Parts: sequence; C-alpha cells; structure tokens
Amino acid sequence: MKVLKGVVRPYAWGSRTAIAELQGRSAPSAHPEAELWFGAHPASPARLDGTPGDLLAVIDDDPAAALGTRTAAAFEGRLPFLVKVLAADEPLSLQAHPSSEQARVGFAAENAAGLAPDDPRRNYRDSWHKPEVVVALSDFEALAGFRDPAVTVELLRSLQVPGLDSALGMLVGAPDRDGLRAVFTTWLTLPEPVIATLVPQVLTGAIAALERGATPFADELRAVLELGEAYPNDPGVLAALLLNFVRLRPGEAIYLAAGNLHAYLRGSAVEAMANSDNVLRGGLTPKHIDVPELLRVLDFHPVSRAELMPDIQTVGAERIYLTPAPEFRLSRVELDGTALRAPASVSFDMPGPQILTVTAGRIEVAGPDGRRCTVRCGDALWLADSDPDVVVHAASAHAVFFRSRVPLTG
Repeated sequence: MKVLKGVVRPYAWGSRTAIAELQGRSAPSAHPEAELWFGAHPASPARLDGTPGDLLAVIDDDPAAALGTRTAAAFEGRLPFLVKVLAADEPLSLQAHPSSEQARVGFAAENAAGLAPDDPRRNYRDSWHKPEVVVALSDFEALAGFRDPAVTVELLRSLQVPGLDSALGMLVGAPDRDGLRAVFTTWLTLPEPVIATLVPQVLTGAIAALERGATPFADELRAVLELGEAYPNDPGVLAALLLNFVRLRPGEAIYLAAGNLHAYLRGSAVEAMANSDNVLRGGLTPKHIDVPELLRVLDFHPVSRAELMPDIQTVGAERIYLTPAPEFRLSRVELDGTALRAPASVSFDMPGPQILTVTAGRIEVAGPDGRRCTVRCGDALWLADSDPDVVVHAASAHAVFFRSRVPLTG
C-alpha cells in the first residue's frame, strides 16, 4: 500500500479554492483547479508518495500483482477505473460519452484517418467507454438526461417565444425520443444568425417568466440564463432547455450511462468512472464539436431525476452507490475517531485493486504485517491486489473517504 498524490488539471471552469482547501494549501490558488486525478490514466497518472514512479508504471510492471489475475485478464492489464475530485465554479461543456462499441469503432476510425493522439478534432482518445457516478461533496448542480417531453412543452410555453413554436410542434406531435432527437438536431444545426437572434429571445423570455413568479421551472430558467450569459451565441443554451435540472446535496449521487447528455454547472464532487477520456461535446465550449458523431452516440430516451440516482446499499459504515458499470464500484465511508456518531474503524478484505480517497480528516490504514500508513485529506491510498487485508482507522475526530474498487473481484 502506498499514498497516492493526485494530479491537478487546471481547466478554466475550475475553482481557485475547493481543491486547494481540500489539500490544505493556501487559497485562492494562482489558477483555476478543476480536477484532481487519482488513477493510472496515461494523461495524468497519480504519483506514489516517496517513490520516483507513478501508478501507471507500477501496474504496467506487474499487472497480475497490481490488479489480480481476474481484473488483469478482464481489462487487458489496465486499471479499469479512474477517480477524480471535481471542483466547478463555472459550467462545463454540454457532453456525452460513448458506449464500449461506439468507442472501439470510433477510436479505430480516427486512427485509420491518421489523426494524432492530441489532435483537437479527435472525439476518441482511447477505445473505452466512460460511464461515471458523481457523488456531491458540496451542493452540486447539473443538467443531465433528456426530460419528459410533456414537461418540456410546458417549459417552452412558459417562455412565450414565437421562435420556439416549431420546436413545440415537434414535441407535441412526437412526445418521445423521436421528438427530442428532432428538436435537438434542429437546434444544433441552426445557422449562426438564427442562433444569434433566438438565444437572446429565449433569455428575455426566461427573465419575464421568472418575474411573473410562481413558475415550477425557476431552477431551469436560472441555469439557462447563466449559460446564455457565458455563451451568448451557442446552440447549447437551447439544448439545455431539454435536460433535467439536478441539485445534489452532499452524499447524493447521479449515474451517467453511455449516451447521457449532461453538463455540470457548479459544485464539488467525487467521480468514479471507467478509465477513459472520451468526450463528445454538444455545446457551451469553444472546443471541437462533431454534430453527426454526437447524434450517433446520444441516447434520446427521456429519463427522470430519480432514474439518474443510483440505488444505495449500506454495509456497516460503508455507503455503496450501486451501478451496472463493471469497471468500478464507489462507496463513501464516514469514521468517527471518538466512536460516538460513527464507527472508528472499518475492515476491508476484498481482493483486487482499490483506491481510498480522503475528503475529510485523516485515516490510518494498518495491515496484519504491522505496516501502517496515514493518509491526509486531499490524498489517496493505493491498495494492490497483492497487498494484505487492511483495517482503516479514523486518525482524526471525523474522517470521510471514498473507496473505489472493481465489482467483479468482490
């Protein structure tokens, strides 16, 4: 077992305080810090404290010892999951992730076309899918999944914008995935002069609807206004009208399967995902947008907020977020050093690779061989398959960590 030092990704939408404060550094930071990666993705493998190497090199050196024979065989010698701490002060791009088959075919096609790995026109950085579960650390807001078209019809009507009449007609005539696909496709392919006229009309309608009061869509309208201010001529502002607004309290989660269109708006969270960096963007970004490929990937089936939230299983101090993803299982563990409100320790005897990411306080991890390791807030612990079973103790009055592992090894 080794302490992992995460790698900070400094995207413009990140926070200058959240990750710095998590790690006990001075805040605000010099630049926005958007993500803290704990994993073995080639783009930013985590470092092992006290050694010159990184986690990717350790796994590549001996996949069976690091991952276990079953995991190594199932996932081609790769750590199948990636853990991130996300800190958003501004909205992320509107995006979706491909299925396994879509990623495999897309990656092969872009390789055959001769696109360099870092070519900005690339949609596929690897051949893996990227389902993900997001657990809020703070109040967390997102747009995710296409809303019931009947509800969206009421939202669009409340705006009283004549330029939306054609979209209303499509959804009234086909209140299903076909209607959603037709509206989304129309909006994403509108000429720029039309977008430059329609988006301001929508924003004016949103302001008027909020001023009239008593609207059930206040959160949705405020989100659209925020996006419209940041991206005034972007069709993604219109597309946001089709999505569920989701607000998570700390400890609550959403699961995003392949094809789910989403945009994180603000807040801090822990993400566990398949070990991939494949993103198909649909707007709210200056980066490359491939509309035909995005349309091929998207799942237009309507979903509710409740359907986005994973089932939760509680086992002792462990709160497990259940998803169908074979690459990862994420759980939240809260320990109390005084043993008054929560257990002071927890034992783990599952085989396979694990990463314990500390988000509050400190933990001490002890093995039967006498080895002990203290992990502070903002760091993580790597447990290889070859490591012995461990007991995790609270090393502070209050400690919280997230446990990521591979379901098939349990």
